[in-house]
Amino acid sequence: EGIREHLTTIFDQFTAPIRQELDKAGIKYEIKARFKKPYSIWSKMQTKHVSFDEVYDILAVRIIFEVSEGMNETDECFKIYNIASTIYKPHPDRLRDWVHNKKANGYQALHSTLMSKAGKWVEVQIRSRRMDDIAEHGFAAHWKYKDGDPNSGGGDDGLDKWLYQIKEILDDPQPNAIDFLDTIKLNLFANEIFVVTPKGEFKTMPAGCTVLDFAFSVHTFLGTHCIGAKVNHVLVGISHVLQSGDQVEVLSSKNQKVEKEWIDYATTAKAKGKIEAILRRMEREKQKEGEDILAEFLQKHEKEPSSVNIAKLCHFHALNTREELLYAIGSKTITLGDADLNALNKKFDTGKTWSKYLKIFKRKASTDSSQEGENKETPVKSDPKALPIDKKKPLILNEETIGRYTLCNQCHPIPGDDVLGYIDEDEHIIIHKRQCDIARRLKVTDGKQILAAQWDTHGTLSFPATLHIVGFDRVGVLHQITGLLSQQLNVNIHSVHIDTKDGLFTAELRLGVHDAKDIQSICRDLKKIEEVEDVRRF
Repeated sequence: EGIREHLTTIFDQFTAPIRQELDKAGIKYEIKARFKKPYSIWSKMQTKHVSFDEVYDILAVRIIFEVSEGMNETDECFKIYNIASTIYKPHPDRLRDWVHNKKANGYQALHSTLMSKAGKWVEVQIRSRRMDDIAEHGFAAHWKYKDGDPNSGGGDDGLDKWLYQIKEILDDPQPNAIDFLDTIKLNLFANEIFVVTPKGEFKTMPAGCTVLDFAFSVHTFLGTHCIGAKVNHVLVGISHVLQSGDQVEVLSSKNQKVEKEWIDYATTAKAKGKIEAILRRMEREKQKEGEDILAEFLQKHEKEPSSVNIAKLCHFHALNTREELLYAIGSKTITLGDADLNALNKKFDTGKTWSKYLKIFKRKASTDSSQEGENKETPVKSDPKALPIDKKKPLILNEETIGRYTLCNQCHPIPGDDVLGYIDEDEHIIIHKRQCDIARRLKVTDGKQILAAQWDTHGTLSFPATLHIVGFDRVGVLHQITGLLSQQLNVNIHSVHIDTKDGLFTAELRLGVHDAKDIQSICRDLKKIEEVEDVRRF
């Protein structure tokens, strides 16, 4: 109570000269005091990491005015601010213009922090009666003013924007109930920041948002093709977290496409929803491409597009559905050839033991030049005269035994990866990374053919690995990367493909390495290069 009485005294002394000047100006007003509770003070000190003396809104003075006849609501807000700031010195970094830049929940006010005669900072909140009603009573008050005088500020569209965001989420096909709830909460409880466009326009964004979020908030096309941004004239990647006051110019490329990893870079409901919708559309497009390729293949070899033939191909490639098969064909994960034709020509086993004959990665004939080239780069392949298989013991993969097995040419396992083996119908063993999509399907559809496997010591064999690098395009950066790999790290570079656009580059490097530790070391050293933003293994 003693503290409250002390604050009340400060309030009376602080507001007295302001009341006097507002009366002289003929402004109709009401001044209220708002005292922050002890728990709120403590909570702010914890979350903002500030001392007690840096909590400026322990006492807040709220000036609520009636808009004078012939006056604009916004102009009168700043007129009152000018009166108060003439009496008391304002804090240079504590002016918050929520009048021009209203919050997403519709809140509007002009906040300033002024130095009292007693040497204490006091927060002053200036609101019109309309602003105060919306602040105190929510969007119900919004509609009251929406139907009233348009000049009173009733053009407020905070609720409209919020409802439109909800509509966007609901319009997103196949919404998941839990995901929907999460996205609503993302928008409802997010703190906000302001970022500035190259044209000087202010845009409200949730705190913690990234360049990718901002790009999608401007336009879906810009988000879809975003490759980075210039933030305060400095090039950054799409995952860069924006700060209040940042000037942001989004960079895009027509060659850029949405990737699954973008879900992890986005934080706003709108961006996540758009990315998921685009990924679904891309999946449907790939399925359509796959359908056309499959139809042409079947017609060429005089085969019917029957459900039995589709099932044969699904079984051959360890896929569960027609949609998965079409997507794999359309995305070029599967290339239809002689092995598929052989699978179609074989009698389909409809008995209970059909899964025993599930085929995966059947070796192609030696005349298949593309596969032959892959085998040259992967220094190991199955030996038809391999030793008998003991399913009770894990496969030991080392220099002596690796020649008995085939490495999956989709996931490209290397020593150090967590791996497993799969026995195909010809008793050949295929080695997969455990997180390989094919291996995951096989564990479900043909688990009896799965073998435990582990790497043993090695050091002489070379395995192919592909790295994807993103960074800022500077003179000599490619030379710096290749020099680090070939000279300092003594890594054999098989191929390099690089694209540049708007000051950013993307590079795909195919290397020869001994094991996963090599990859980790290479990635770590490449990230030390100032221009490199991200390095990851394919």
